[in-house]
Amino acid sequence: MLRLENVTGGYINIPVLREVSFDVASGELVGLIGLNGAGKSTTINEIIGLLRPYQGRISLGGLTLEEDGANYRRQIGYIPETPSLYEELTLKEHLETVAMAYDLNVEQALLRAEKLLKVFRLQDKLDWFPVDFSKGMKQKVMIVCALMVEPGLLIVDEPFLGLDPLAIKDLTDLLLAEKAEGTAILMSTHVLDSAEKMCDRFVILHQGRVLTQGTLAELQANFGQDGASLTDIYLSLTQEDSL
Repeated sequence: MLRLENVTGGYINIPVLREVSFDVASGELVGLIGLNGAGKSTTINEIIGLLRPYQGRISLGGLTLEEDGANYRRQIGYIPETPSLYEELTLKEHLETVAMAYDLNVEQALLRAEKLLKVFRLQDKLDWFPVDFSKGMKQKVMIVCALMVEPGLLIVDEPFLGLDPLAIKDLTDLLLAEKAEGTAILMSTHVLDSAEKMCDRFVILHQGRVLTQGTLAELQANFGQDGASLTDIYLSLTQEDSL
């Protein structure tokens, strides 16, 4: 579904990523792992098109932004680390705006959103404005907006920040359900114990490059650390790389 091939990029005159390559298949949840500053957010910005690579190729369902930007973007649902809502729009108007941006039938999209609103206990908040929401509620709105479009690729950036324990469980269940339905999911996080429990494979980023990737069992085997946790492996790799 998603493929990055030798992507080097970043900001103007500030390279962050160096020859990053990995893929995410349909029905797979891949953890993009790294500490703050490793390049996770830059990788996501390259995928969603906020940044363009200096070199390399990013494709989604075989399409690139250059070839067909509209259809490329329609395949992506994105839950950012920091909620970003329009202060002048109600919750219902946010849902309608997202539906129109994805060229969806608004009524059908709102019907799909109803179940998600109930999961996060927002069904009676449709007339509320962002000023009325807590940070956690704003994050829930972003989750609903991303999932209601039924994306082929779901990108989740530090998904559990600001959520209460019940909402964390709800989101975890939704992500696993999306994966079971064939959605490709890329989850960026530095909360390694959560990632270890949820993800099928891991891409470990450090200082803008891929140190290694694979399942937990493959990482354990490759580095001779049978039974080691993802945290143990990550710390071992990054400490060795820093020497």
